[in-house]
Amino acid sequence: MRRIRLGSAAVAACLALLLAACGGGDDALDEGTQPNEQASVTVGSTNFSEQLILAQMYAAVLEKAGVEVEVRPNLGAREVVFPALEKGEIDLLPEYNGSVLSFLKTDATETTADEVNTALTPLLDGKSLVALEQSPAEDKDGLAVTKETADQYGLAKVSDLKGKAGQLVIGGPPELETRPAGIPGLKKVYGIEDFKEFKALDAGGPLTTSALNKGDIDVGRVFTTQGAISDNGWVLLEEDKPLQPAQNIVPIGRKDAMTEQVTSTLNALAPKITTEELTKLNKLVDVDKQDPEKVASDWLTQQGLL
Repeated sequence: MRRIRLGSAAVAACLALLLAACGGGDDALDEGTQPNEQASVTVGSTNFSEQLILAQMYAAVLEKAGVEVEVRPNLGAREVVFPALEKGEIDLLPEYNGSVLSFLKTDATETTADEVNTALTPLLDGKSLVALEQSPAEDKDGLAVTKETADQYGLAKVSDLKGKAGQLVIGGPPELETRPAGIPGLKKVYGIEDFKEFKALDAGGPLTTSALNKGDIDVGRVFTTQGAISDNGWVLLEEDKPLQPAQNIVPIGRKDAMTEQVTSTLNALAPKITTEELTKLNKLVDVDKQDPEKVASDWLTQQGLL
């Protein structure tokens, strides 16, 4: 489904025609004000399947509520998409509370959901942004290895990489090399030395999947809700020290676009999105190669939301 939002010039032209039809004057201006004026929202997403699913969910329920929606998917990593939100190029973004906190406050040490949300609120407020209700679903960054690699090196927990990382190639999105919860965090929290090599791939997508299965990398950075983990028989290394903060799914939007209509609609959706449900949906897209928009629509229909 294609969603198109009127540009500012078109809106201005329509407004001019409306005022002309009303004949001008103070009374005409008063009559032209519509208390139930339709909201308009541009939903963006980063560049992996879960984000595409969530963006389509947001768009579908908002459209049903009468909101005019444009979807701009696959915009890139957070380093690209979040500034676009701040600048008003998009109005709404499916996000992860812990990742946003780490992005905005590089020395953040908060780990629980309550701690993360308390620290995040004023940072968003200062940028005229707001976080709506979070979902129970959590999707953390994780490290996966093949069963063969796990058996060969005795890997079950992240801490097991200590003393062995120098023999292993790690792969993932470019930001894995610099983010506090990435390789720098593995060194700081776990004392893990440099890996043999870092290969810049994608965020748990087909490049990482292929490289891990082919043996081009030994350790792949994945998302813990990925259906590909069980489908490929990988071993997800247990995080046994507090490196990754809470990562609840949360819509973050521009205050001026988060009308009561938008807010109430997305807050009603939030509790329905659980980790288990999200993992199933990711598998439909990543493994079964279904269309994210169809997956989102079918699920929302099953939930009685469409």
